[in-house]
Amino acid sequence: MAPPICGLGILVGLQTRLVVDGRAVEVAWWGSANSTGPTIVLLHDGLGSVGLWRDLPAALAERTRCRVMAYSRFGHGASDPPATPHTIHFMHEEARWLPTMLDAAAVERPILFGHSDGGSIALLFAAEHHARAHALILEAPHVFVEAVSVASVERTTTLFETSDLRERLARHHENVELAFRGWSDVWLHPDFRRWNLEDCLPRVTCPLLLIQGEQDEYGTLGQLDAIERLVATPVERLVLAHCGHSPHRDQREPVLEAVRQFVNRWGQ
Repeated sequence: MAPPICGLGILVGLQTRLVVDGRAVEVAWWGSANSTGPTIVLLHDGLGSVGLWRDLPAALAERTRCRVMAYSRFGHGASDPPATPHTIHFMHEEARWLPTMLDAAAVERPILFGHSDGGSIALLFAAEHHARAHALILEAPHVFVEAVSVASVERTTTLFETSDLRERLARHHENVELAFRGWSDVWLHPDFRRWNLEDCLPRVTCPLLLIQGEQDEYGTLGQLDAIERLVATPVERLVLAHCGHSPHRDQREPVLEAVRQFVNRWGQ
């Protein structure tokens, strides 16, 4: 797919729909079409979409001088529904499908910027596709299930059913019920308590930047500890005070600067 170009070779955040495996995927691009560095590909969290990244992609493109691509996974944003409902293995399934998505978008060797579930998908991809993972930037990734995570999903589910959260999310998802239940039903499934990615981490060989807030309501720093202990690769770590589960919103400037420095070191 040729990214949308607006004057002087500048990619804009114009949302487009790319057909992959016979289904439409919402995609958007930012940055310079003439960039020679790797493309940063954004992998959203469990309730995310292209639109919910807000202005982060534009800021990343400006700060790093890289092209940035975001897409909404099936069932999210303006993308088509998934072919089958999510199971407790959906992150593994998304990681196996990601090469197909990258091929369709003509992205060979990206820097993956994954938030929460998107970070877990990035780790799974890097463990199996060494030649295609240039580097990983992971915000609040999960590699095992913690009680705090389940309790927060339960609270968010209650809010979805009793507050205006459904309406707020519906601004960013064509099928908000599908997007929400595809996340909450997995995380609250009893069998998901045994979900664990630690055995795949030694196969991750590209550089990593790990970012997490001290007040992350969906996970502890034990997640970063496990990744740093088990991967076979250089790891940089940024832990932010006064910061919850979305560092790029809660502590925007430190995150952008850490990403800029990381890309300068490892982006060639």
